[in-house]
Amino acid sequence: MDSIYLLQLVVAVLVLGLLARSLSRHFKTPVIVFLLAEGVIIGPEMLNLLDPSVFGDGLTAIVSLSVAIIVFDGGLHIDLRQIRTIQKSVLKLTTIGVLITFILATVITHIFLGVDLKLAALFGALITATGPTVITPIVRNLRVNHKVSKILELEGVLNDAACVILAAVVFEWIVSQLSGMEAIGFIAYRVFIGIFMGTISGVALDRFLTKGPVITEQTARLVTLTFVIATFVIAESFGNESGILAVALFGIIMGTSKTPYQQAIKDFKSDLVFMMLSLIFIFLAAMLKFDDIVQIGAGGVAVVILLIVLIRPIAVFASTIGARISTGEKLFISFVDPRGVVPASVAMYFALKLDVLGIGGGQMLVGLVFFTVVITVVMTGTLSKYVANLLGVIPMEIIIVGGGEVGRILAERFEKRGENVVVIDTSEENCQKLLKKGIRAVHGDAGDVNVLEKAGIKHAKYIVTTTDQDNTNLLVCQIAKSKYGFKEEQLVARVNNIDNMHAFWDLEIRSMSPAMTTAVVLDNMVGRPNMFSMCEVGDEGEILEVKVTNPKVAGKAIKDLSLPEKSLLMMVRRGDQSIIAHGNLVLQFDDMVTVIGEGDAAKLVSDILMK
Repeated sequence: MDSIYLLQLVVAVLVLGLLARSLSRHFKTPVIVFLLAEGVIIGPEMLNLLDPSVFGDGLTAIVSLSVAIIVFDGGLHIDLRQIRTIQKSVLKLTTIGVLITFILATVITHIFLGVDLKLAALFGALITATGPTVITPIVRNLRVNHKVSKILELEGVLNDAACVILAAVVFEWIVSQLSGMEAIGFIAYRVFIGIFMGTISGVALDRFLTKGPVITEQTARLVTLTFVIATFVIAESFGNESGILAVALFGIIMGTSKTPYQQAIKDFKSDLVFMMLSLIFIFLAAMLKFDDIVQIGAGGVAVVILLIVLIRPIAVFASTIGARISTGEKLFISFVDPRGVVPASVAMYFALKLDVLGIGGGQMLVGLVFFTVVITVVMTGTLSKYVANLLGVIPMEIIIVGGGEVGRILAERFEKRGENVVVIDTSEENCQKLLKKGIRAVHGDAGDVNVLEKAGIKHAKYIVTTTDQDNTNLLVCQIAKSKYGFKEEQLVARVNNIDNMHAFWDLEIRSMSPAMTTAVVLDNMVGRPNMFSMCEVGDEGEILEVKVTNPKVAGKAIKDLSLPEKSLLMMVRRGDQSIIAHGNLVLQFDDMVTVIGEGDAAKLVSDILMK
């Protein structure tokens, strides 16, 4: 085949990738949905403009290389220092969850499709992976709860490796009849190779970029790319199917390290990963044959539905028993279960090998895997935002400047109520204390725009400055207003010197003085103990302001609402009016209600008023 023609195909695919990206932004739908659609349309089954078979064995090399870079990028965005509180949950999801998915998927495939148990087991192994290529852009676009997003991202990265190794074991069982101990040895050897190569590469690259001679950002990017490809190739050479685990671990080590060129590497990899995604998904979708889908029939549809509504929730809930994860968060994790490029590409690879060996069922396997990928990707991509809103896993993004005692306590309270919090502090010690508590922290000067952007100011809804330096607090608020368009209600500042209050007020920055607040509280304690005890909620209490949006609540008197015992409605703001909340007061739409509650009582009242 003419090499110029092959290059023309690659260019055309990349152009389609750019088109898919534009459509994704316009319709606010994951780009992979459009890439799959484009691949089917231009493939042999429809317009016949692209036939991936012309690439021959080269397609396998392209897919393998692309998957390696994509998985590395997924690991690069994982910082283990910031997700210590969820590591056990992820470990269980990638072991217990994978095992549950594998067993149940094998059983239902064997029952509903009547295929040989070994082939059913191969399918069960292939669909244990939750593709990071789909999950990562979804959770980043939705800005879901930090804990949930990191669980899903880390699970996706590690599950890819687990999927490949498990599928390889089942495939060897099919073609060479591995015994029990041989299968255990097969897995152990490949896990060892993956961990060894990933660790060695991570440590070596980190040391090179930190202590190496004259390193520039361009050099760092090129050296990193070379390391990724070399790690994958060497791992595959020593142990087939261990390369994915190696680059996944390699990426996680680099993401957790303090490499000085980490951000430059991430920026470079994000563009490269998009190119790889475009190539892979369009090529693989173009390989899809409608006959393979038709042959699956109603039994295949039933298998995919059960994977989504039964098997995935069982795996998630079983893996998160005892974890500090709410039911809503578990349900969202259960819903976000797209299968990605790894099971699709590995299925094609194994199907070709089965055909060569004269073992039937390869095409049916490919059709079922592709059908699963398409359904789960489209469903997740189109409905994730609705489901996230329904389950309440899209929190506010809050930046706290100052990681001292005030900032730390405030961050812990925000985290406890489910918000996404990032703390900026100039003290490395304060940052480490926050990281140990599972709170994200950025070490640096908040007056530096680069530090603010690293903390995510472009997506933040609120900025709270809590340092003991009024100049710093005022400067950060000014930068947020002038450069990033923050409004008055989005800025809250601590003012240490009462004489500086007017400077903040003149700039329309909401502020409070610890000295003044302390004086007011002490004033309330002298001669008016009942008033103070009513307002004091302690470490476990909350005061919330909630808008009435529940049609079942609007039009009802407060006394007719079934509110939690340890809660109290204090004030109702209706337009310009402030009304004391009493039993006979009838709530109306858009009333702003001040709620005080002990424990999670205030949050429960909020849910009642806003449903």
